[in-house]
Amino acid sequence: MSRLIENIKAKASSDIKRIVLPEGDEKRTVEAASILKSEGIAEPVLIGDPASVKAVADGLGVNIEGIEIVDPLTSDKKEEYANALYELRKAKGVTLEDAGELVKDPMYYGIMMIKLDDADGLVSGAVHTTGDMLRPALQIIKTKPEMKIVSSSFLMDCPNHDLGEDGLLVYSDCVVMPCPTAEELAYIAVATADTARRLCGFTEPRVAMLSFSTKGSAKHELVSKVQQAVDIAHDIAPDLLLDGEMQFDAALVPEIGASKAPGSPVAGRANILVFPDLQAGNIGYKITQRIGGAECFAVLQGLQKPCNDLSRGCSVEDIVNTVAMTAVQAQI
Repeated sequence: MSRLIENIKAKASSDIKRIVLPEGDEKRTVEAASILKSEGIAEPVLIGDPASVKAVADGLGVNIEGIEIVDPLTSDKKEEYANALYELRKAKGVTLEDAGELVKDPMYYGIMMIKLDDADGLVSGAVHTTGDMLRPALQIIKTKPEMKIVSSSFLMDCPNHDLGEDGLLVYSDCVVMPCPTAEELAYIAVATADTARRLCGFTEPRVAMLSFSTKGSAKHELVSKVQQAVDIAHDIAPDLLLDGEMQFDAALVPEIGASKAPGSPVAGRANILVFPDLQAGNIGYKITQRIGGAECFAVLQGLQKPCNDLSRGCSVEDIVNTVAMTAVQAQI
């Protein structure tokens, strides 16, 4: 097991959070819920028809005793949730009847549980797409007051312990924002620093804003955008160690950082890498994973309460790990 995940599970166990699993009768999800409960990582809440969920558990031979199962169709809170959803969305044309239908959907029901403080976070994606979850999350939970967007971070546990923070690096954004503006890049950087503090335990996040240029070595509108993002990020979070624009090697290799960006508080010692767009970020994390041998763990960031997405090809272990990360994100 990754040392990072070991630490995250230990943090999660120290302050148990209720995490909703809206795909409650999906086999991997049911097995993961059993592990989460038995290991004391989180308090899973499965959404679905209880008979169906129990039939899946019996078929797998796993114990789900003591795990709450909620059926949106018969829940005694469905009316309360419908009324609350109506109040939240009536300005957008949602009627009370519409809201009543929406809360029958496990995803909307789960999101309303979080909104009304009946749960602390949500994990889905074994069956649903990212959009299936993110759409109601943005409509109902919304972004943090100080954040304007939702983005992602990839926690990279690298075998080379000379990199980052004893081999730990955080990459962003690798799955959400295709072509962020300078302002959006700045908010991604600030959000990623917070993720690194919470999940990786970084006491000193050091953020490198990446480009194909270091400190003006190239002139291009793409370089200018990153330079603007650096200025905006300094205004948003003046105490954050953040610098750029810089190339990948200048961010990570001390000798190159000292040569290309002398005097930088980040160059050569960055532990957070913010990529200029989604193409670069997605390619970068996969190269680090497949060629560099890093273990990687993805989370979303920027929402008022944590909701995280899985790959539809996820394993039981992936679900357990993501729930653990979500639980830590929910801790104050």
